Amino acid sequence: MTIEKTLMQRANSTCELCSATENLSVFEVAPSDSSAEQSILICDTCNSQITQPDTIDVNHWRCLNDSMWSQTPAVQVMAWRQLTQLSSMGEIWAQDLLDMLYLDEETQAWAQAETGSDDDYPPAKDSNGTVLNAGDNVTLIKDLDVKGAGFTAKRGTAVRGISLTSNPEQIEGRVNGTRIVLLTKFLKKQG
Repeated sequence: MTIEKTLMQRANSTCELCSATENLSVFEVAPSDSSAEQSILICDTCNSQITQPDTIDVNHWRCLNDSMWSQTPAVQVMAWRQLTQLSSMGEIWAQDLLDMLYLDEETQAWAQAETGSDDDYPPAKDSNGTVLNAGDNVTLIKDLDVKGAGFTAKRGTAVRGISLTSNPEQIEGRVNGTRIVLLTKFLKKQG
């Protein structure tokens, strides 16, 4: 059976990201070995927005609210990558979905393996010089006053699923349910 037929059967002839039923094609999720397990079936709209990120329609990707729960690792990887991109564009709802999305270690490594967005800026590094990636978990190494929110983020607080910014000295994350910008020099990567 061809990859396309396998994917058509797996996806019930719908786009695995937005559920569209027309203009479907095979999309290899890089890095890929050209197998059905490492490919997804997507529509022209999703394909063009993935391959040409400057044409992205933010509202189209709200479909990831459903598709991110797919049991197919290749779909999970693409959902994570698109949500990460949208989050970096300031879309709070995308970060909220990322915060809920759980990927096993192997799938997480695959998702982070080929995200070209990190090449645009110098890498963010924690207080020990360890490179930070979007989705990493970090710990605060110092008490930090959070201006405008009226609380102090305590040393030892875990910040899960961070987002990178265009400034390598800053990341975004949630502390006490509030999304804040943190300086990387006060963070230590977990694990």
